[in-house]
Amino acid sequence: MKVVAGGVEVADPAGAAAAAVVAGERAAKRRRERRRRVQADAAAVQRLFQACRDVFRGPGTVPKPDEVHMLRAMLDRMKPEDVGLSPDLKFFRNRDAAQGTPTITHTTIYKCPNFSMVILFLPRNAVIPLHNHPGMTVFSKLLLGSMHIKSYDWVDPDSDSSSVSSSSSSDDEQLRLAKLVVDDDFTAPCDTSVLYPTTGGNMHRFTAITPCAIIDILGPPYSIEEDRDCTYYTDIPYTLHSTADNPSDLNNIEQDHGCLAWLKEIDMPRELKMCSVHYGGPPISDK
Repeated sequence: MKVVAGGVEVADPAGAAAAAVVAGERAAKRRRERRRRVQADAAAVQRLFQACRDVFRGPGTVPKPDEVHMLRAMLDRMKPEDVGLSPDLKFFRNRDAAQGTPTITHTTIYKCPNFSMVILFLPRNAVIPLHNHPGMTVFSKLLLGSMHIKSYDWVDPDSDSSSVSSSSSSDDEQLRLAKLVVDDDFTAPCDTSVLYPTTGGNMHRFTAITPCAIIDILGPPYSIEEDRDCTYYTDIPYTLHSTADNPSDLNNIEQDHGCLAWLKEIDMPRELKMCSVHYGGPPISDK
């Protein structure tokens, strides 16, 4: 009588026992390989953490060019598996638009006064409204999915001389002139983006084309106590407001109206839905 053991067909019990041993060895090998992959993943996020701890030395400091290059290169190599994610997860296979306003989920890998490491999960059609990063340097790496990014910098970051009063507002609200930096679609894997306190697209909007995940490194993180609260804006086409009273030094950029817009500060949009979940990826040690 033939006996099947571990997927191997044998003619006697002794052979079945030998096949069972072989099957057990194969299973043990697969477990060892999985452990090695987990250890490699943990090592990647641990190295990223250690680099962030060296680079971000507190409020008021901006990473040096060689430090930016190092962190950017590390994030460029990051894979979803490095933080416990997989394209096979149901969230990323779901291509249907969520009913109502999609909820954005975020999880914190690590946070301290000098920097934070977070992951953002955006369902399809979810939008993180136009917002700023005061005094911050931010690295963003799209790990999975596709998204549209639109970002601006202030035309004059050191003053409000490029502002006008909104003639359509009874409250005489100020509009401030900004220049478009990015307005494009991105699909993972793609290069890491970097924004600085006054350059690189400090005010940006994320719109998910498909379900996507982004790892963000913020240095320093938002802090209301340290006057780094998040401010939201709406962008208004440049041509809708007169600049007759603007300083003459703006004339050289007024030739390209498509790159300019007026930003108006708004309250946090009521439709913005965000929730926090526990980080379940490879742990890091801050020892």
